[in-house]
Amino acid sequence: MLDSLLNLLRHGNQLKRTPRTGWLMRGIPDAENVAAHSFGVAFSALILAPFVEEALDLERLLALAIIHDLPEAITTDIPAPVWRHMPNGIKSAVETPVLEQMIDEYPYGTMIESLWHELQTNRSAEARFVHEVDKLEMFLQADQYEKQFSSRQLAEFWANPRQFSFPIVQQLYDTLYQQRSSTSS
Repeated sequence: MLDSLLNLLRHGNQLKRTPRTGWLMRGIPDAENVAAHSFGVAFSALILAPFVEEALDLERLLALAIIHDLPEAITTDIPAPVWRHMPNGIKSAVETPVLEQMIDEYPYGTMIESLWHELQTNRSAEARFVHEVDKLEMFLQADQYEKQFSSRQLAEFWANPRQFSFPIVQQLYDTLYQQRSSTSS
């Protein structure tokens, strides 16, 4: 059992060395890693959950946020522009068996697998919220990188305004979008 625990912990640890390749593709030096992004999603979910009208199960919400990119310890972070050129559903088809392999001998693997399937099917308010917060966190990071590097090299992220179903996420995105627009005038 200790070997399986160490293996799973090593996978989680690998995320600290797995860069978010979408930022690298766009010339961002020292881009954030997947673990930093996952922390950002979990932190944002924690902070924003009280502003959601329907009650969210905070424990499940945080667990979903923490594992949402776990398979990338093996698959690496394949950026969205690449996935768009692949068959529909391929991301889940690749990541699900990877996750299952990672948790195969973990005593509570069925719990993580259940959370993973909840994320993949988007069947709960918590899963939907994590997906939206995941996108919001990406926009927060894009905004930060543009300010840090005093450039508009990430303008493509803002080209088509996003629509979110959770009002707090939409309001925060709209505020970010408006602030960015007002500084570029």
